[in-house]
Amino acid sequence: MSKPDDPKTAQRGANLRTALILFSIAAVFFGGIIASQYTGGNAVGTGVLGFAIIGFLLVTVGRKLRRGSQ
Repeated sequence: MSKPDDPKTAQRGANLRTALILFSIAAVFFGGIIASQYTGGNAVGTGVLGFAIIGFLLVTVGRKLRRGSQ
């Protein structure tokens, strides 16, 4: 069994976080495209993608700020 401070365990955790972030980005983008197709307007898709980009940027900045304060 790996120790919590093992480099392989840390790398696996980082890889899992990256995979989850990329999956959530893809899910939001495809959701925005599907929503715009159902509503028939381009504004819905653009709005969803805009909010997604801003949301992911805020999460990234928040994580960096939280790590910096420790």
